[in-house]
Amino acid sequence: MPGRRYKEQARRERPARPLAPTLLKASRLYRPHLWLVAVLMGLVVVNSVIGLLPPLIIREVVDGAFKRSDGGYLDQLILAMLAVVVVSTLMGVTQGFTSQVLGQRVVYDLRRTMYRHLAAMPLQWFTSSRSGETISRINNDVGGVQGVVTDVLTGVLGNVINATVTFTVMAYIDWRLALFCVAFMPLFIYPSRRVGEVQRRIAGETQEEMAKLQSHMHETLSVSGALLTKTFGREEHEAQEFEAILKRVRRLQIRRAIVGRWFNAGLGIVAAMGPGIIYWYGGHRYIDGDATLGTVILFGVLLGRLFGPVQGLLGLNITILSSVALFERIFDYLSLENAIADRPDAIALTDPRGAVRFEHASFSYVKGKPVLHDIDIDMPAGRFVALVGHSGAGKTTTAYLVPRLYDVDSGRVTVDGHDVRDLKLATLAGAIAMVSQETYLFHDTIMENLRYGRPDATQAEVEAAARAANIHDFIAGLPAGYETITGERGYRLSGGERQRIAIARAILKDPKILILDEATSSVDSRTERAIQDALDKLTKDRTTIAIAHRLSTVLRADEIIVLDRGRIVERGTHATLLALGGEYAAIYNTQFATDSPAGDVLPLS
Repeated sequence: MPGRRYKEQARRERPARPLAPTLLKASRLYRPHLWLVAVLMGLVVVNSVIGLLPPLIIREVVDGAFKRSDGGYLDQLILAMLAVVVVSTLMGVTQGFTSQVLGQRVVYDLRRTMYRHLAAMPLQWFTSSRSGETISRINNDVGGVQGVVTDVLTGVLGNVINATVTFTVMAYIDWRLALFCVAFMPLFIYPSRRVGEVQRRIAGETQEEMAKLQSHMHETLSVSGALLTKTFGREEHEAQEFEAILKRVRRLQIRRAIVGRWFNAGLGIVAAMGPGIIYWYGGHRYIDGDATLGTVILFGVLLGRLFGPVQGLLGLNITILSSVALFERIFDYLSLENAIADRPDAIALTDPRGAVRFEHASFSYVKGKPVLHDIDIDMPAGRFVALVGHSGAGKTTTAYLVPRLYDVDSGRVTVDGHDVRDLKLATLAGAIAMVSQETYLFHDTIMENLRYGRPDATQAEVEAAARAANIHDFIAGLPAGYETITGERGYRLSGGERQRIAIARAILKDPKILILDEATSSVDSRTERAIQDALDKLTKDRTTIAIAHRLSTVLRADEIIVLDRGRIVERGTHATLLALGGEYAAIYNTQFATDSPAGDVLPLS
């Protein structure tokens, strides 16, 4: 597709970011665990020194015990070598365990920080993001750098120390042989960097495709997605879309695996040929009487200890560069600014009464395109205010300004006289409950779903709330009662049952401010009456903001606010608005003339 090709080309042509800032941020992940880093560094140094002892003992065996034909000295050297091997093995296990503990703690911190940061983002961010991609960043991206976080410190530190100590010993024993051993190593530095940069780009593209894959699975394998694909007969289409993304992931992962194979093959050839070259050069030195046999053998063994760390450092260079793309994606999310957060001087909302006021409030999702204009509403504590209007009039947006799901662009919203932006979010949320049109239940028991707003509620309190919501008898009649699993999003229950559980959950929380967002718009008349009876109990003595298309739920409101294109066009009681013959009367007459029999119309009061 042309659009896809354009996006891929743009991604390829995107200038690479500088490495230093990303690597600096990544190194800061170790800061809370500096004591563990220090322990690991000590273990690496000790292991590096111990690892040099066996080759030195071999040299002494050849040039000392063999040369003097001293069997007792040979026995001592062999016992010493065995002891060193045992100690080295135990130290290696300790170092590996410490490295894993450090790495897992860093990954834990990273995942925890990402989750808390993203969970605190404003609602507007969630409405513009794909949940599958968000989950992918926490799972796949952090999982992708887990090996780097776990191994890179040990790898870099261990290899640098091993190479430095080994070369120092080699240079001290025979500097010419030492220089001969490292003469060809600089040739591999530039190719390793180039391979790492290519893998970095491929890794970034792979994670983008993995995020798409996660999003596709999240959307189509959920209950709602499965229902949609089945009812529209799109299962084959979605399967083909999934396979197309999967093929792109497969192609990128193959490319990533292949990149650098020739480079690694070259390193392997040099590593294999190294001892032979050393024995050739050192052998001639020994024949000429310029070196001892033990020294030549020692250098043949030490070459592996020198070339292995250098090869490991070059490989780590590739690994780190290829992982930079993952770190960049992680830090991009962590750098997102949360516009809706507690101010430094925020105060707690204590003993809330529930008085709400909108003072010339305006709001826009996109700068320069306001969706609410100069909203002015006064709701004393305990008042029932209804927001009505056609779809897109701004009803839900207006209500969502109270719990700070959005923040006003101008004007302000107050609770008990306090600007909501000056209140601590946790205490503000504690004073508000919401019952929405699309009730969300966790895949858990009915009891735990009811207790979500009050985890410390007793069984008796839960049952009392369920009775008030007209749902207790239904729950008690289930085989597992309150321990019944609701299923994903509560799909094992009907819409009316989910709605009444949501109302019971709100009753149990006992909020001072209640927001009802289309609470009865998706149920039949009989269920609506049961829900309406529960709502009457719920709204008693609370400040209530009710959003409704079906006017039967708001006829008894103290004040009805009519919105049109983000502006208040009418306000008053049901009777006064009906008598006015304006927008509200038109909505009322249309709805009750076409949707409800005369017997369903509630009497005017």
